[in-house]
Amino acid sequence: MMNCRTLRVLFTAATLIAAPGIAAAQPAAPQDAPIFGADAANRADAAYRRALRLYSDKKYVEAEAELQSAWELNPTFDVAYNLGNTKYQLKKHKEAAQYLSFALRNWPLMKAAAKLKTTAEQRYSESRAQVGALVVTAGVPGAEVLVDGHVVGKAPLEGEVFVDPGEHRVEARHLDYEQASQTVSVAKGGTAEVKLAMALVNAAPQASAGATPYGGAGAAGAGVVGPVAGSPAMPAEPQPLPEKKNWVPVIALGAASAVGLGVGIGMTVAGSNVLDDVHAQRQSIRNAGGQCTKPSASFVDDCAELSSAGERVDTLGHVAGAAYVASGVLAAAALTYALWPRGETRTAGQPRVVATAHPTGAGVVVLGAW
Repeated sequence: MMNCRTLRVLFTAATLIAAPGIAAAQPAAPQDAPIFGADAANRADAAYRRALRLYSDKKYVEAEAELQSAWELNPTFDVAYNLGNTKYQLKKHKEAAQYLSFALRNWPLMKAAAKLKTTAEQRYSESRAQVGALVVTAGVPGAEVLVDGHVVGKAPLEGEVFVDPGEHRVEARHLDYEQASQTVSVAKGGTAEVKLAMALVNAAPQASAGATPYGGAGAAGAGVVGPVAGSPAMPAEPQPLPEKKNWVPVIALGAASAVGLGVGIGMTVAGSNVLDDVHAQRQSIRNAGGQCTKPSASFVDDCAELSSAGERVDTLGHVAGAAYVASGVLAAAALTYALWPRGETRTAGQPRVVATAHPTGAGVVVLGAW
């Protein structure tokens, strides 16, 4: 991270918790939400800061509401961490496990975040021990996944779906496929795997005697619908329209780069002026018959002043160099973000740029796997 607010001490989380007993597998903002702009980011930051104060005052219910609002406006891993902590304080173990799980899956590689990650892991472990988990696999990408009638995301789901211990009905729906469902039981602290195979709608039945389009007459009401022999399991999906790029990060990074360049130039000019003074002072001492290697008593003060000026030159030079480096890195980040391909959907492991902040600074983190 650069020009950093290292990490926010209190994070926010997802709003996709539609039903008692179920926590969404993939905390996310509404799919049809507009591209986040400067106004949304400012409102999210305001809600986040209010949540910080409320959490510090142990007003967890009020902090939870503010964090939910911040997530809807600007969903990031640190938001998930903070809302997970808030849910943990409220003993809402399903939601706490879901949000902390999301945060841990997207945790950036930063030394400043190591202690916070340890806290996240501990609280996730404690919450996870109180609930069950479903690992759901649906055969068709984009299929809507429901648990006990409530939508928890679209296939492929990222991570587990946390539920109350007991029996649950899991379904998968898609316009082009027959609905598939399965009922499973999961124990406290346990995990149940659910695999939903989906048959293409109006697919021709297999030619062999006794075959039926969707797994045979005896399969009706069995709970899981199998694929039709000879029919494509996963037809090609239409390519999504390119996502409109959000230029706010580019503008912010470019402005920060310009500021860094200005600081570097200013420090360079200041250093040059001080260096001129150093040369003038050294020449003045020499003209008076003195020297600073082993100065006589009459030149001790002059030599000390000369040494101090030299140190200022070094300091200004170091600051200028750091400013130039920061300016270059910020410019590179802005260019990378501007040229990075954008799409309607993001595949697992695809790098993404996430803004992060805390009360004393701000910055960006690139998350992903290469």
